[in-house]
This record gives sequence, C-alpha cells and structure tokens, in this order.
Amino acid sequence: MAGRGTPATQALSRARADFTVHEYAHDPASGSYGLEAAQALGVAPERVFKTLVAQIDGALHVAVVPVTGELDLKALAAAVGKKKAAMADPTLAERTTGYVRGGISPLGQRKRLPTVIDRSAESFATVFVSAGRRGLEVEVSPADLVRLTNATVAALAAG
Repeated sequence: MAGRGTPATQALSRARADFTVHEYAHDPASGSYGLEAAQALGVAPERVFKTLVAQIDGALHVAVVPVTGELDLKALAAAVGKKKAAMADPTLAERTTGYVRGGISPLGQRKRLPTVIDRSAESFATVFVSAGRRGLEVEVSPADLVRLTNATVAALAAG
C-alpha cells in the first residue's frame, strides 16, 4: 500500500511502522462512526479511538479518545497547559486536516496539529484509528501512534 492508500497509511509506510489496514462497508445511516467500526471489525470498542479536533486559544488541536467515551474538553485544555477548549468548527477541521468528518485520522494530516491521546490507549497492544476515510481503520501500536503524531498522553475521556 506504499504507493497508494490514504495520507495516513502512506505516513505509516514512510515511517516503517507496523500496521494493519481494516476495511468495512460503512453505513451512512450509522449514528456513530467509531462504534460502527468496532462492530464491523469485531473488536472491543475500547480499542477503537476517534479523532476529534478542538480549538484551544485560537489554535487547533487533535484529541484521540475511545469511541466508548466523550472528550473532556477541560482535560484536553489542561493537557496542553491551557484553561479552556471547545470543539472546532467541522468545516475548519476538515479543511485543516484534509479529511472528512468520520474519517479524520490523527496520521497524515494536511497540516500537522498538536495531538493528545487518551491514556487508555497504552493499555492495549494495538488500537484502531481512522485510516483517513469512512469505512477504513488502521490498527497500530499506541507507541507508534504517539511517536508518529508527536503526541502528549493524558487522561481525556469522560464517561
């Protein structure tokens, strides 16, 4: 997949990271992209992470949290030394990352954004994140995900 694929899979290939691509038939009527991925792939939803874009003091940041929980915006702000965060405008998030909502990957973004990954990822040998489009997930070690996104690891999930 080195010569083709998505920017996320190309970034993983360039970095010589171990990863597995998992494709499934995305249902446009699905209410949750992440829970749909977990069910379609037959993996525990705690191992599937969603990529969210938030705005902190005017700058965009990426939060990677389990699909089973919500992003604690206060915890995200604290993880980067700020007081307040808000979800970014979806159109701005898509334009900045180069991905569509439901397919935003923490890897291979058009503009690399500061990233914070929920600490729970470290309890798994591999986790699943979007590979850059709906219906496509990439399985990667948390250590590689942290390394390739230059991420901070913090407790971000609420619920």
